[in-house]
Amino acid sequence: MAEPLRAFWGKAYLQDMARIRRLGPAVRIGLIAGVLVAALAFPLAALAGIGIVDTGRGLNGIPTELTVSPPAQTSYVYAADGRTLLTAFYEENRHDVPLDAVAQDMQHAIIAAEDARFYQHHGVDARGVARAFVANQKSGGVSQGGSTLTMQYVRLALQNSARTPAEITAATQQTAPRKAREMRLAIELEKHTSKAEILSRYLNAAYFGHRAYGIYAASQVFFSKPPSDLTIAESATLAGLVKAPTDFDPASQDQGPARDRRNYIIDKMAELKYISPAQADQAKREPIRLRLSSPPNDCVSIPGGLRDYGYFCDIFRNWWLRQPAFGKNSLEREEQLRRGGYRVVTSIDAKAQAAATAAVQRQQASDSNLAMGVVVVEPGTGRIRAAALNRVYSLEPGRANTVNPLLGGGDIPGYQAGSTFKMFTMLAALEHGMPLSTSYNSPMQYRSKYRIGWGQYNTCGSYWCPKNASKEMTGDRNMWSGFGESVNTYFVQLEEKVGADNAVKMAERLGLRWRTDVDSRLAEPRHAKNWGSFTLGVSSTTPLEMANAYAAVAADGRYCAATPVVSITGPDGRPVSAGQPQCQQVVSSGVARAATDAARCVTGYGAAAGGCGSWSTGTGIYRAVGRPVAGKTGTTDNDRSAWFVGYTPDLAAAGFIADPDNPNSTVGGATEAPGVAVAETLRGASAGTPAHDFKPPPGRLVSR
Repeated sequence: MAEPLRAFWGKAYLQDMARIRRLGPAVRIGLIAGVLVAALAFPLAALAGIGIVDTGRGLNGIPTELTVSPPAQTSYVYAADGRTLLTAFYEENRHDVPLDAVAQDMQHAIIAAEDARFYQHHGVDARGVARAFVANQKSGGVSQGGSTLTMQYVRLALQNSARTPAEITAATQQTAPRKAREMRLAIELEKHTSKAEILSRYLNAAYFGHRAYGIYAASQVFFSKPPSDLTIAESATLAGLVKAPTDFDPASQDQGPARDRRNYIIDKMAELKYISPAQADQAKREPIRLRLSSPPNDCVSIPGGLRDYGYFCDIFRNWWLRQPAFGKNSLEREEQLRRGGYRVVTSIDAKAQAAATAAVQRQQASDSNLAMGVVVVEPGTGRIRAAALNRVYSLEPGRANTVNPLLGGGDIPGYQAGSTFKMFTMLAALEHGMPLSTSYNSPMQYRSKYRIGWGQYNTCGSYWCPKNASKEMTGDRNMWSGFGESVNTYFVQLEEKVGADNAVKMAERLGLRWRTDVDSRLAEPRHAKNWGSFTLGVSSTTPLEMANAYAAVAADGRYCAATPVVSITGPDGRPVSAGQPQCQQVVSSGVARAATDAARCVTGYGAAAGGCGSWSTGTGIYRAVGRPVAGKTGTTDNDRSAWFVGYTPDLAAAGFIADPDNPNSTVGGATEAPGVAVAETLRGASAGTPAHDFKPPPGRLVSR
């Protein structure tokens, strides 16, 4: 210890200390305490008279103001009820709480363990410093620290605020300069900070082991309870950890050291008259009863009973990383999520999620190569109410599947959604004044005006010639029957009339984004006019995009950006605006209502203003849902994927099935599974709520 002391205090200091050691113990302790404390409080005047002035450095260079950077805080993510914890995101498991949220016994235990004279000193305890100095001189090393609770807090604050290697070294090295700095800062801190505030800061900063930073995390990790409910024995157990979390770990196989340390602290609490001798005896007789818990971190550690929420959690995380409110780039936003201490109430609804999960699992086994999923969005807000998949979001061997098919992900940018894209063509036509009664003769195969090019298929000569799925679809069709029966040759003619570019623009207004280089190029204005196959759903999309696009139709043309959030509260308790509905009217209510009238034909519910024809592609949907419902089926070339997007006035849901690992694989006989899953989801999610009907279309869009 002599070398660091000589470097900081100077030779005169060591000579004085040698003289002091020859005095009696009581005199020696008093002199040492007075010298050290006075040196820190009055660096020039007090030191000049006894030779402890180092002309090289001195004490005047020690900072007197403690700069505290906010420590990393855990962000907690809840379901829509605001109570069900889905997961947390953190680098350090820490959540600050006010002092009145910590049991009085815990406050007393930490004082008894770390600084019995906390309320008597002013940042530096003269007796403690002197006692530690004498003990260290006798041992020839560092056997006692002499740090008050205030000094310990200063050290923790300096460590948490360190950003460079030099700052980290300065805050952690066992040197006299570091100790002097802590003393000086502790004295200055107590001049303008109450004891209660210092105690509160310390309890929130201390490390208790098991990745638990602060008393809230420690109480949860070791006893699965809030710190306000800690007993005397539990408080003393936790207080004992601060000195040496590993040595006194009560979760270790040998609880002896932890029990001895706990009982010492209980006796100290009784000595300080915080508890009675009888309370102390009772507390010491209690065995250490732990209720260990491991706080979840990220989407892969959602509690077992909520494992089907993993893909929704991933949607939330991806959403967060795109929000400019949390940083300039994804790295800054990730840091905010893991360090910012936010309280996030998500939009996921337990009833809707349970219905969606049960529906997809009934249709497809979890070990299937096919991914079967349903996403539910609330019209008018864009809030995501459910996101279920037949797979498990996990990193466990043999079950690893963290690629999210509901968002695309991995090597799959998305999936072709087939005839569900006919909605965009119909909306564009209605917006351009073409009524629902618009009729075309629809042959089995139709020679379009679109020349062969990117995205075209079923060619005859130099023009694209699409076909219907069956001969039953031929003949005169209007929007009601053409949409209900999903007649390809009708919709290609409708697209020719309104312009493929207008259908593409409509999809963009309803939230679709082009996910491949081919789609992006075809969507450019100079190419979009010739993108005839767009109406048949050849572009890559995701269930979330499609559910949200149809939700805008259900909301009378009001599009809201999809959001997995209801509210976000910052660590200061103030609301954060990110995640609130971001909505705009993208098509008129009349156009949206007219499109819904045709979409009612698909489900068997029937149109309000026209005839649907004798059959439809999803005729059993209405009967399964049990309330007014509209929607659209969709299958792709060679049945590589199958879809159904359906909606009531209150909820919109998109269901799909595909093989995300092999896009060329067929779904076989599962083409009707998405319709069944969506119907069951809408029925379960809506159970117990009033049924609402769709509003009829305006007369001008029914017929000329």
